[in-house]
Amino acid sequence: MTTTLNIGILAHVDAGKTSLTERLLYDAGAIDRLGSVDSGDTRTDTGRIERERGITVRTAVAPFRIGDTRVNLIDTPGHADFVAEVERALSVLDGAVLVLSAVEGVQAHTCLLMRVLREMRLPVLLFVNKVDRGGADPERVFEQIRRRLTDRALALDTVRDPGTRGARVLPFTWDAPDLAVRASEMLAEEDDALLAALVDDRPPPLGAALRGRVRDQVGRGLLYPVLSGSATTGVGGPELSAALTELLPATEERGSEEACGTVFAIERSASGEKTGYLRLHSGVLRARDRVLFARADPEDGDPHQGRVTHLEVVGAEGERGRALTAGGIGRIRGLPGLRVGDRIGVSTAPVRLVRPALESIVRPTVEGDEHRLHAALSALSDQDPLIRLRTVPGEGLSILLHGEVQKEVVADTLATEFGVEAVFEPSSVVHTERPVGSGTATEEIDLAREIGGPVTVGLRVDPGEEGSGVVFRRETELGALLAAYDHAVEDTVRDALRQGLYGWPVTDCVVTLVRSGYIAPLTEAVHFRLLTPMVLMRALDAAGTRVYEPVREFELDLPEDVLSAALSRLHVCGARVCGTDRTAEGWRVTGEIPVRGADAFRTRLPGISRGEGVWWTRPGGDLPVRGRPPRRTRTDGNPLDPGEYLVHLGNAGRAGISG
Repeated sequence: MTTTLNIGILAHVDAGKTSLTERLLYDAGAIDRLGSVDSGDTRTDTGRIERERGITVRTAVAPFRIGDTRVNLIDTPGHADFVAEVERALSVLDGAVLVLSAVEGVQAHTCLLMRVLREMRLPVLLFVNKVDRGGADPERVFEQIRRRLTDRALALDTVRDPGTRGARVLPFTWDAPDLAVRASEMLAEEDDALLAALVDDRPPPLGAALRGRVRDQVGRGLLYPVLSGSATTGVGGPELSAALTELLPATEERGSEEACGTVFAIERSASGEKTGYLRLHSGVLRARDRVLFARADPEDGDPHQGRVTHLEVVGAEGERGRALTAGGIGRIRGLPGLRVGDRIGVSTAPVRLVRPALESIVRPTVEGDEHRLHAALSALSDQDPLIRLRTVPGEGLSILLHGEVQKEVVADTLATEFGVEAVFEPSSVVHTERPVGSGTATEEIDLAREIGGPVTVGLRVDPGEEGSGVVFRRETELGALLAAYDHAVEDTVRDALRQGLYGWPVTDCVVTLVRSGYIAPLTEAVHFRLLTPMVLMRALDAAGTRVYEPVREFELDLPEDVLSAALSRLHVCGARVCGTDRTAEGWRVTGEIPVRGADAFRTRLPGISRGEGVWWTRPGGDLPVRGRPPRRTRTDGNPLDPGEYLVHLGNAGRAGISG
């Protein structure tokens, strides 16, 4: 039976993961020559900035076969600014290969990636690359792996003559007594039957029995095999290919279940047509099927439906290429509203979203290119829906970002793919607002003069539970509004709450429709859309809001002699230290730090720690802003001021709409 294995390649910058991708494809016969990062002709890094900087910034899929297993190799970004891309790719993987350099060893971002992989319990193989480079020391790197990444690392080979062009990899066989003893001691920690056998001095398992036990614990994210080699010379490549199919869990094709899948990447052709990369977790999908996609983020709206007009199964040929089965990845077209993170099937787990916490104003360098810039950024928002494009009056277009390098990539993409040169303003932090009390407002206005018809809307705003987002409820009589009017009110409430009293998105609140009315046939849904923001903002003003700034949880590993300097810098950056614990190599500091200070500390850390500090962060919620709350420029015409709001509608070409 044919199986499919979706593998991610992850690494710190310059560890050689793109070169390893080329080697695996070449060894499998999927390409007829090896590409080079230096020459810029690799299979997966196609953007100019990717080639020039030697980093991967977008997810790419490259298929090949190992025996009866169809392998989809997903070459994921390695830079910290693209952690959102990494996590989206991880959500559709069966396993991962974490690449390290035999020269540089474990790097700070290697630790970050390993933490994410371990938290997800994703099966992982570790590959120590560049054993042929001068200064390579695979044994030292293996000890670093055991100290800094995991003490559950199992070496499956040894390297002869490291650091030379003649470096060789000698794999251990599953019948080797030394491997059997080492592996059994690790396996026994999670295998009671094996532990009992070892206690009774029975011989450890060998051959297929040993490999089966290793495969089981690798599949459960409990054991991490380590292999070595060189993507440049090819040594260790066959052993890595064999380990992919022998030790990582592939998915068998099965079509009797409901079709469930996740869109994890979007490409757009020169004509503007979208191609979505869909990982199918179960069931079967064919061209011409009509499907319902749910948004990964409820704030992006209701599910959307469409027909798949074109389907191409990655790595399949002939008849097999006409149907996407469980485990496979397909390129689908015909769905113009498709976004990254969209899901088909109710049982599909949602994609984990790492929300950007920085915002930057973007302007075209050439006057008159504003419309072209807006169109280009709108297209890019399909590839990363979290950039949240918006127009700021008098300033320009605003997008959300994860970091400064992302600006360079977006600017390069705008120039090379869309022919638009753009400049970015310094980044600012994105805050949020939460209601602090309850407030109610009702408007019953004859809008005939302004918008063509009378409508009534009454709303109450209350604080919601932490993490609940925006909840919309109704206390009006069932059927009091036509469905179109009811949907217009709810959709407008959610859209209007992207800007609270201070201009920041409002979250953790409950909005209740307490009154509604209209006069047929004068009223249309648009009338409710225009009136609702005014009522909502008045209710929110009565409730009041508090502004919060985003923070990140951090762990910091330091050499012993730099603790004092690091703590001083953390204090300057606004961090709250929760713990300092001794480790084998020095100190581990944990705590919280505002996003506004996180990047500043990360930039200073190499100098403070002589390049030995390891800095790891993850989203950690938010904290109330002390002092005067910061404000963000509004883009909605300020519904709290009826005069200003109506002028805004008129400027937008929306006044004078007839009933």
